[in-house]
Order: sequence, then structure tokens, then C-alpha cells
Amino acid sequence: MNKNVATSVFPILLPYAFGYFLSYLLRNVNAVIAPDLAREMGLSAADLGLLTSAYLIGFAIVQLPLGVALDKWGARRVESALLVIAALGCVGFALGKTPWHLALARGFIGIGVSACLMAAFKAFSQSFPPLRQASLNSSIMVAGGLGGLTASAPLSLVLPLAGWRVIFFCVAGLVLIAAYLIRKTPESLQTSAPVPLPELIKSLGSIFASRVFWRYAPQTALLIGGFVSIQGLWAMPWLLGVNGYSYQSAAIHILLLSLTLTIGYFLIATQIAKLIKRGLTVERLFSWGASAALVVSALLILGIGESHVLWILYGFFCASFNLIYSAHASHYPMHLSGRANACVNLTVFVGGFALQWGFGLVVDSGLAHGFARKEALQVAWGGLLILQVASLIWFMLSKSWTGAKGNDGR
Repeated sequence: MNKNVATSVFPILLPYAFGYFLSYLLRNVNAVIAPDLAREMGLSAADLGLLTSAYLIGFAIVQLPLGVALDKWGARRVESALLVIAALGCVGFALGKTPWHLALARGFIGIGVSACLMAAFKAFSQSFPPLRQASLNSSIMVAGGLGGLTASAPLSLVLPLAGWRVIFFCVAGLVLIAAYLIRKTPESLQTSAPVPLPELIKSLGSIFASRVFWRYAPQTALLIGGFVSIQGLWAMPWLLGVNGYSYQSAAIHILLLSLTLTIGYFLIATQIAKLIKRGLTVERLFSWGASAALVVSALLILGIGESHVLWILYGFFCASFNLIYSAHASHYPMHLSGRANACVNLTVFVGGFALQWGFGLVVDSGLAHGFARKEALQVAWGGLLILQVASLIWFMLSKSWTGAKGNDGR
């Protein structure tokens, strides 16, 4: 990247990357503090799943109005305002005394960070040429991966010293800094032509009615939503309950998962344009990566292979899920990009909420029917894997139904 290009990219990329770093940290923080929360609040697996997934349902609730807001008012104004809500949610979580207080605060956090990814995508679509979208989108995902990385072993080291309440107070301050930085991003690069609000809302119906949307929606709901539920909560109980690792050893596994996820995002960001020029489509790369991720999931469930290696591969291949966004958005005009991405992102968090909570319900049900905890966890992830495999088969078979010819990310 030459100096002139870097100068134009970084004033926009870095503030949005910091916001998404914090969003991803907040999404995954409960995976590390889950044992403390369960012990302090007396939570069952289903309770823990519901409390943690309140973030996801808060996120999902605002996705459709968020898409409209991004296209009408722009990324800078929308995200900076919502991050203030996220900071208040962090303070509320730090002060929470009951599971319902914590769930409500976590819902506000979800609402507040709901724009972090979509606002970045919108800012990029307005500021840079279409050929660079997959690379820039993956750059943001690298920042998210670093947030997930921080919410693993590093956080587990700080937790005994500071406690989860102090950690949330500190994160609230960082979120306010991110809001300020995003508010100061270059305005001239993010202006959009005004569109009447009724027209913006009406266009959502056309997206939901399109066959393209229904080809991608199962992938975002079940593949990305499923990964969110595992990384954001159930990885830690799995490593403790199925593999029998110590807390610190389990945290190292999550660290490796987040590290290789970040490496995967980085490789996509830096190599996707070269691969496209060689004739590979974004859809094909997604299909290959998703297939590999599901094979690794099966090995983890069955306990076949060395655990550290499998979690490393799982994180690396799941990075390919991010390609869904640019592939889906490429089927729509640029002025619909915010709404198109918001629609599929809605399915991510509706799916993530249902799967994260449902995972806990299946575990509790298995325990109630006499299953050992290890077996109950295996049944829960096995059920998720079956749904994910079905969604990927649908994606491959529905190409002719949508009339899609693949895309090259342009």
C-alpha cells in the first residue's frame, strides 16, 4: 500500500476498527467470566445462555432500523451515538445485582454496539472502490479477532485481580473514547444523497423478498450465529466439561481460537484481491472454508484429534464466514449496501440468540434426562452441527434457484 492510499484509508479504518474491537470483546467476555457469573448468581446452563444472549437479541432488535439509519444519516453519526448507549450498558452491567439486571444491561450493550460492523461496512462502501470491499471488511474483522483474543487468556489473567465489575467500568470508558474518535472521522468521505424515509423502509421489503437474501440467510443465522454462540459462551463450558481442562488451560484454547481467527481474517484482507484476480470467487472461497470448519467441528464433537490443533483449525476456517457479507452485498446496488448488510446481520443475531440460549436448554434437558454433562454438551453441539451442514447444502443447491452466477467481489 502506498503512502497516499494509506493516508486516505487509515483515518476511517482505525476508528471503526477500534469500535469493532470493543464490540467483539464485549460479545465474548462472558465466555471467560461465565464460571464467576454462574457461581455468584446461581445460574443454570439455560440461565447463563439467556443472560449472555441478551446481547444478541438487543443487537438483533435494532438491525433493520439501523440499516435505514446508516443509509439516511451515515455511519459516523449513527455509530458514535449508539456507542454512548453501549457505555451506559457496561456501567449497568458492572452495577448489576440480579440476573435480570445483568441481562437488561447486556441487552443495552448489544443495542449500543449494533452498528460497529455495519457502520464500518457502510463507511467503506461510500469511501472506497468496490474491488476493495472484501479486503477492507476483513481488515475490520481482524480488529474484531483481536477483541476476541483479548477476551480470552489476557482477560482471564486480569479477572482474579480486578474482578468482572471493574473490568466493565474500564471498558465503558474505552467505548466512550471510541465514540469520540468515530465522531471525528472525515465527514467529506461519508456523505450520502438524501433519500425519503418511506423509500428507505420500503426497500427493506424488496431485500427480504429476494431469493438472494434467502440463499444467504441460513448461512448467516446458522454458521455465523452458531460460531458466535460457541466462541461467545459455550467454548469455555465445553473445554471444562468435555475435555476436563483447568480454567487456565481452557482459556489458552480460547486464546488460540481467537488468534487463528484473527490470522484468517488478516489473510483474507491481504490476499482476497489476488485470489479474485486468479479466478476464484468469493462464494467459492466461503464454501471451501465453511466446509472445512464443519469437518473440524465434527472432530471436536467426537473427540478425534489433538485438542489444541483442532481449536486452532476451527478458528482459522471460521474466518471464511465473514465472506458472506461482501458476497451478499455484491448482488445489490451500492446505495442499498447498508440495508442489505443489516438484513443479513439481523439473521446472525437472531440465530445467535436462539442457538446460544437453545444450546443451554439442550444441555439442561440432557442433564435432567440422566445424561452426563459431557454427553449433554456433545448432544447440543451435535444438533447445531446438523443444522449448519443442512444450511451449507442449501447454499450450494440454491444457486440455480436464485439465478446466481457467483461473484468476484466487485
